[in-house]
Amino acid sequence: MKRVGVVGAGAWGTALAVTAARAGSEVTLWAREPEVVASINGRQENKMFLPGIELPDTIHAVNDLGAMLAQDALLMVAPAQYVRDTCEQLASVSLDVSPPVIICSKGIEQQSLKLMSEVVAEHWPNPLATLSGPTFATDVAKGLPASVTLACGDEALGRKLARLVVHPKFNVHHSDDLIGPQICGPMKNVIAIACGIVEGKGLGESAKAALITEGLAEISQLCVAKGGKPETAMGLCGLGDLILTCNSHTSRNMSLGYALGQGETLEAILRERNSVAEGVASSNAVAGLAAQLGIQLRICGIVNQIVRGDADVDQVGLALVQS
Repeated sequence: MKRVGVVGAGAWGTALAVTAARAGSEVTLWAREPEVVASINGRQENKMFLPGIELPDTIHAVNDLGAMLAQDALLMVAPAQYVRDTCEQLASVSLDVSPPVIICSKGIEQQSLKLMSEVVAEHWPNPLATLSGPTFATDVAKGLPASVTLACGDEALGRKLARLVVHPKFNVHHSDDLIGPQICGPMKNVIAIACGIVEGKGLGESAKAALITEGLAEISQLCVAKGGKPETAMGLCGLGDLILTCNSHTSRNMSLGYALGQGETLEAILRERNSVAEGVASSNAVAGLAAQLGIQLRICGIVNQIVRGDADVDQVGLALVQS
C-alpha cells in the first residue's frame, strides 16, 4: 500500500493528508469546494480550513470523488452527517474497485442513530477500520508529537493501514475494538460542549473536573452498551481525547460551549464559523442512541436540551455540575 485517498479537506482531513505524506504515502485529497482544491494545488495551503500551514508538494487535491477509487486505502474524514451522502456518491461511481476505508469522522448519524462504520458498510464491501485519538489538526499538521488508535478487526490489515500514516512524530496504537472509538469520539465532543458552558459561566475548574469525570463514566457506559470494550474508554480514544477536547479553546466544541455559557445563541455562534462542531449534531444522536439502548446519560441529556433549544443555559447550566 502506497497511495492514500483522503475524503474531506477540512482541517482534520488536511492534517491527516500531511501526516500520510510525511509517512511516505502518495496522497490525493478530495475537497468539495473548488476554491480549496485551487488553494492546495496552487499555493500548497488550505487557506479556508487550515491557513498558515505549508503542505507537502506530494499532496494533490481533486474535486472528483472518482479519483478516490484509484487509491490503495481511503481515509473518510467527511463531517459525520455527510458520510452517507459521500459514500452514496462513491458507490455510484463504481464498486468494482473498493479500497479499505479508515473512518476518521467522529459522529453518530442523527436520523438512523447508526455509527459511521454501520453507515459506510451499507455502501462499501471491503473491510473497515477507525482512527481516533487526542489530536488537534494544527498540532498534527505542524509535526508536533501525537498518538492515535487505529482499530481494525483484521490485525494484519490494520498494521498495513497504520503504515500509511505513521512516522516518528505520529504514533499509531492498534486495537480490535471497532465500536468503542466510534462511541468515544462523538461523546467527548458533547462533554466538551458541557465543559465549555461551565467555564463560560465561571463555575470554576473544580466543577469542570467533576464534570469530566462523570462524562468519562457516561462514555464508558454507552461504549459497553453498544458492544465496545470498557478499556477503550480509558485509552487514547476516550480519556485521552476527552482531556484534550474539554480543556482547550482550540476545541471547536469546547469553544462553542464557552460561547453558549457567555450568553451567545447557538445560531449566532454557528453563523460565524466555517468549521463543523460535531458535538452539536452528536448531542441529539447520542441521546437517541442511549434511549434506544435503554440507558440514561445525565450530562449528554442536558447538553441535548440546550442544543435543541428545549432549555436555557442559564436555567440548566448549574445542573451540569450537580450530579
